[in-house]
Amino acid sequence: MIAADTCTWIAYLSGEPGDDTGRLDQALADSLVTMVPVVLTELLSAPLPPAISSMLLQVPRLEPLPDFWQRAGELRAGILAQRRKARLGDALIAQFCLDHGVPLLTRDGDFRAFAAAGKLHFVLPIAAD
Repeated sequence: MIAADTCTWIAYLSGEPGDDTGRLDQALADSLVTMVPVVLTELLSAPLPPAISSMLLQVPRLEPLPDFWQRAGELRAGILAQRRKARLGDALIAQFCLDHGVPLLTRDGDFRAFAAAGKLHFVLPIAAD
């Protein structure tokens, strides 16, 4: 199983080419994608055609494990203490992936801080900014 970040989903739904969108397409075909609830919320925050919304809602979702919010806060605090960028949404996405042992598919270089701090794994290397 893999999880995809919002930026990869947006690129995929927009038809943008890329290693990440190609990998997401294949993982969807193989039923190997799981949805992070934060990503689903971000995606559904924009107007989408009903068919796209319906498809997104069909992707199996990860559920928060006990003490999820505490771990997510501590993960983010550790990164912020290093004076690195750690947006709240990214911290929550990273913690879901860490808790469930699911690698993240993303093109967002901000997630590198979570790899260093929390041992977040990526499906593909993130391209240089």
